[in-house]
Amino acid sequence: METILITILRTLLGFAVLFLLTRVLGKKQLSQMTFFTYITGIALGNIAGDMVVHRDIKLIDGVTGLALWAFLTLTIEYIALKSPKARILLDGEPTIIIKQGKINEKAMKSNKLNMDDLTMLLRIKNVFSIKEVDYAILEPNGQISVLKKVEYENVINKDTGIPLTPRKYLPSELVVDGRIVKKNLIELSLSEDWLANELKKKGISRFEEVFYAELQSDGTVVAEKRSK
Repeated sequence: METILITILRTLLGFAVLFLLTRVLGKKQLSQMTFFTYITGIALGNIAGDMVVHRDIKLIDGVTGLALWAFLTLTIEYIALKSPKARILLDGEPTIIIKQGKINEKAMKSNKLNMDDLTMLLRIKNVFSIKEVDYAILEPNGQISVLKKVEYENVINKDTGIPLTPRKYLPSELVVDGRIVKKNLIELSLSEDWLANELKKKGISRFEEVFYAELQSDGTVVAEKRSK
């Protein structure tokens, strides 16, 4: 029983420290934008895991290791923020894979990409033929940015000549599972009375009847009742 309690305490401590350090490292670490941040995330997870599982590792040693690794990561990120050369060294830089419709074989080899990899990355961007691509750039995080040839670009609203109405609001949730999302109402400068009136127009008298209600960009409300 004592062994189980010790394991639980070590797990809770490891979880708390790892959560705190992850918050300190920021959103870039969470998104794993580069190879460096990806490796950092794995390393922190391994240190926390070893601290929990291996009893021969003292808690203070595990916490110190986590804190030191996080400190070094923050230091490196700060240096990269201040120095463009250091940023390129640590994060790498974008590589042009396709230029003016032609595949750069040298860039493909240097980034260890084969044609299957390239076509897969293009399909993720909804490009199913290389002939549609004018430029393709491999970003430091492993994703690809694509600029289509002019003849394959999608028509945008501006090109149609149709009069456009600016968006009034960002589409936002107003009611979820019978509960008002008050934070969104406050941000949108809308009141519960206004929302109640909008719902009444749709034959809904109580918020509890609503399964989902969303504000549209033009100011209208779309609502769906709960199933009986």
